[in-house]
Amino acid sequence: MRPHYKFWPARMPHAIAPPATSLWHNLAVSALRYPDKAAIVFFGRVLTYAQLKDAAERLAARLKALGVAKGDRVVVDMQNTPQLVIAHFAIFRTEAVVVPVNPMNRAEELKHYITDPGARVAITTADLAGELAAASNALPAGQGLEHLVVTRYADAFDAEVEGPDAPPEAWRGWLLAEHPLPPLTGGQVHTWQAVLADAPLQGELSADPQDLSVLPYTSGTTGLPKGCMHTHASIMHNAVACGLWGSATSETVALVVVPMFHITGMVAVLHAGIFCGATMVVMPRWDRELAGRLISRWKVTSFTNIPTMIIDLLASPNFASFDLSSLKAISGGGAAMPQAVAQRLLEAYGLRYAEGYGLTETAAPSHQNPIDHSKQQCLGIPFFSTDSRIVDPDTLAELPQGEQGEIVISGPQVFQGYWKRPDATADAFFELDGKRFFRSGDLGRMDEDGYFFITDRLKRMINASGHKVWPAEVESLMFRHPAIQEACVIGTKDDYRGESVKAVVVLRPSHRDLVTEQDIIDWCHENMAVYKAPRVVQFVEALPKSGTGKVMWRQLQEAEKAPRAAPID
Repeated sequence: MRPHYKFWPARMPHAIAPPATSLWHNLAVSALRYPDKAAIVFFGRVLTYAQLKDAAERLAARLKALGVAKGDRVVVDMQNTPQLVIAHFAIFRTEAVVVPVNPMNRAEELKHYITDPGARVAITTADLAGELAAASNALPAGQGLEHLVVTRYADAFDAEVEGPDAPPEAWRGWLLAEHPLPPLTGGQVHTWQAVLADAPLQGELSADPQDLSVLPYTSGTTGLPKGCMHTHASIMHNAVACGLWGSATSETVALVVVPMFHITGMVAVLHAGIFCGATMVVMPRWDRELAGRLISRWKVTSFTNIPTMIIDLLASPNFASFDLSSLKAISGGGAAMPQAVAQRLLEAYGLRYAEGYGLTETAAPSHQNPIDHSKQQCLGIPFFSTDSRIVDPDTLAELPQGEQGEIVISGPQVFQGYWKRPDATADAFFELDGKRFFRSGDLGRMDEDGYFFITDRLKRMINASGHKVWPAEVESLMFRHPAIQEACVIGTKDDYRGESVKAVVVLRPSHRDLVTEQDIIDWCHENMAVYKAPRVVQFVEALPKSGTGKVMWRQLQEAEKAPRAAPID
């Protein structure tokens, strides 16, 4: 028996058998059980489960009329909104596949999310539609989008809302701005209002649990992000498991602020919430004052977050006015929770911050701390139905307790492989004791109690406030700047974010003295998601290279970590 079973939550099984149905059925069942119950609250406007299902069926009817068929990939490019939830379930209703996209991505990045999955239809918000259309319009004929569905934030809430539900004043310009519909070369643009005027889609589903449901993208050691093939079964497992682990019920009220385009928000919050029939109080992005008011106003019981949100909330000058007494479960991951902050939550509110660990490839949690036996700054223990080991990264042999090695994971939530990348899929998996294990690329150890701790990274990756930044992807985008001859991206210390992105750059001789570091930073902000864009740029004469000509990024990284590192050149 694995040692962590001693700390397993009482009366919970070690493994679960989730429903053998599509994700659509989770909404259909909750709408049947709780038709008049609040499914989503967005700036004070309530969308019931019956209304949510009806909207999803109406959008599904239009998608089907536009030619979306079983297995087709549909891009969803949105901040947290009710429309994002509607879009997901409408796509499932047509038996198609959701391609969730980070709304911070710019046109140059978005091209890949259209061409790689072969998407012909996308759903987005008016403030993002221009970038998505620009990406599509720049593609060769026949490779771009054929249809773009555009919604406004104001389609989902009352612009005149006041009181605790009202958005921050600084957001009103963003939320209420009127954006003209962008032209779509070779395609059509559809408004949300027109789309939802259709009659609900009729007919039965034939979706199999092993059919693809979502294709979230993750980056890595190569430049272009890879699609992770998740079935209805792999997402369903963790949706059910997250709800069970957090003791979620139909009475749960969840604050939804972690991005739902991200695997954690999508599975551990959105799909877990719909399965349980919970109420989701949705925020499009983080604001500590709004979060405090919403927790107080709606008696929020569950709050999944990243630690920086908690730190920010506790620092609010209005914190004493917030009523957090309704909170029963608070959890997160992406970055370590400072021990002092976790202790304050425990002493002041009796809340144990439960950290977890997972990847896009594992549908969010593969490890989670038990609420009653959590360890701080710890990944937790292997999740329901999950086997996790520490192996030697070279030999793949299992290592003894306490030794550092690569964290590997086997379980029903693990993805099928990378979209159109059999080579990468083969590299990511191996057999051990008759099981198929996924190689996480993270180095860690397991203590005597069976709890896992991360110690280092096997792969190049920067963790900026929970956002994973893959240097190779940033470098490939930077090479498109005409002044850049070479670039190496590394992490630099950031007191708030933990890490930020730094680019060490060699300029082309023709552009020296014509371009500044700030020019490069500004260009990056215009051409890539803000969390990827370097906050620091350093010009050097040359990058250190090995005898084979490879850039020695680790040398640059170690120099950056060293106190008072000497100039590279």
